[in-house]
Amino acid sequence: MEIAVLASPVTPLRPAQAGGAQSMVADLALGLARRGHHVRLHCTAGSVVPGVELMTVPAPLDAAAALVMPGGVPPPPAPGVSAAIDAMFEAIEAGKADVVSQHAFDAAAFRNPSGLPILHTLHLPPIVPAVLEAVRAVRDSSLATVSAGCSRSWLAQGIRVAHLLPNGVVDMDVQGVSTHRCVLIAGRISPEKGIDHALAAARAAGVAAQVAGGRYDPAYHVDLDGAKRLGELTRIELRHVMASSAVTVCAARWDEPFGLVAAEAQMAGCPVAAYARGGLPEVIEDGVSGFLSDPDDVTGLATAITKCLSLDRASVRSSARRRLGLEAALDRYERVLGELTA
Repeated sequence: MEIAVLASPVTPLRPAQAGGAQSMVADLALGLARRGHHVRLHCTAGSVVPGVELMTVPAPLDAAAALVMPGGVPPPPAPGVSAAIDAMFEAIEAGKADVVSQHAFDAAAFRNPSGLPILHTLHLPPIVPAVLEAVRAVRDSSLATVSAGCSRSWLAQGIRVAHLLPNGVVDMDVQGVSTHRCVLIAGRISPEKGIDHALAAARAAGVAAQVAGGRYDPAYHVDLDGAKRLGELTRIELRHVMASSAVTVCAARWDEPFGLVAAEAQMAGCPVAAYARGGLPEVIEDGVSGFLSDPDDVTGLATAITKCLSLDRASVRSSARRRLGLEAALDRYERVLGELTA
């Protein structure tokens, strides 16, 4: 197939990604290209995705204002972002794609001026009113999302999502790395990630903590004193840190749509302690690859961390390889994109 993959122009795609959606878009485009499809990845200038043909647009001047801050005020209209998306669709139409795999969470992206078959993957719950209204105009058969939990959140708003396409992660060989008695807290530094809860739970469990990630919400400040700060890491670097960490902690303070950090940690053999919120109960095999606690229960999360220390890391990795691999995710996308072109 000739496949156009459209990423949000709000952030470039880089080795150290801003979030799980960006990571999945890059992996999807590269994976489909490796399977013999002709893939063009439409994204913003500054993106780096080796092995994929990139079709870039200039970074919109209002990109920072268009960032979605879960739990915060919805972003204002961003005409520069809308213009960039329109330019992407013009390039897609000129490139004569068979089908479009669209991943931007911007209202303008749910228009389809190209008239081509299109699959919109909703990587976030319906938290932006303008996007919610734009999605209402899209056929069910053209909508997908990344977890059953996220699908339910859209259904609660009266929108049926026809396709469930969970994310998948690359199976990297990071075995043989020694394990340290230290928890890892990874992901963008913003309030919905619950970094303060994760740090408090680590202290209660008597385990040292390290934090990996870049600042996403400039208005958010969290006290990281006492934690080792790793900064932004490439995905390969992060996977090695996961392999050497005792537990990864995901203290989501919102309905996490999927939880790519949790999936990547398990693939590295690192068990995950997490709040049972959003898509995380689907990503973590409770009692096998990690332990879940009630949302916002720091004491329960500390208990989950302690219980994770006794899990067999080979079993954690085996569970992840069985459930969370990228190849299965690519199979699902190939099937649905093929159905749309039939």
